[in-house]
Amino acid sequence: MDGYWLYAIILAVVIVTALSLYAGKLLRQLTKQKKLQQQTELARQQALASHDHKVLASVDIITRAMQEEQCDFSEGCWRLSVLLASLKKSRELALQFPAIFKLYNEIKHLSILDGRKQLDKSQRMKQDYQRMTIEAQLHSEIVKELDLLQQYTVERMSILKT
Repeated sequence: MDGYWLYAIILAVVIVTALSLYAGKLLRQLTKQKKLQQQTELARQQALASHDHKVLASVDIITRAMQEEQCDFSEGCWRLSVLLASLKKSRELALQFPAIFKLYNEIKHLSILDGRKQLDKSQRMKQDYQRMTIEAQLHSEIVKELDLLQQYTVERMSILKT
């Protein structure tokens, strides 16, 4: 009977040791997996920040061109709306810059490029009138928003650099 208990104790020690080693291995794997997930998330966040920085640089150029009247408001708002909507780390910009997005939404159905060339003169003039009318209605609001957008762009780009 004494030998039986000795074998049972030895077997228990072996089992406990094996389970401890296995638990240690699982903990090392878990730690490694968490570290890999953190690195992956950091790389993803850096890629998003890089994307947004490039987009904001383009927004900055377009905003300045519009402020200096080198780009008409229709084209500028079109481009800005598309660029701002593509930002990965910013949300609800349509609420911050409503006039810019409103102009875009009012003109996005109008023909451009080859489609515009295919319109007859009266259709082209009608679309031009629509475009100019909404531009005139929103002009002062857009001018104000361009200043705010310029500030926003500079601030976001400095944040994304860090």
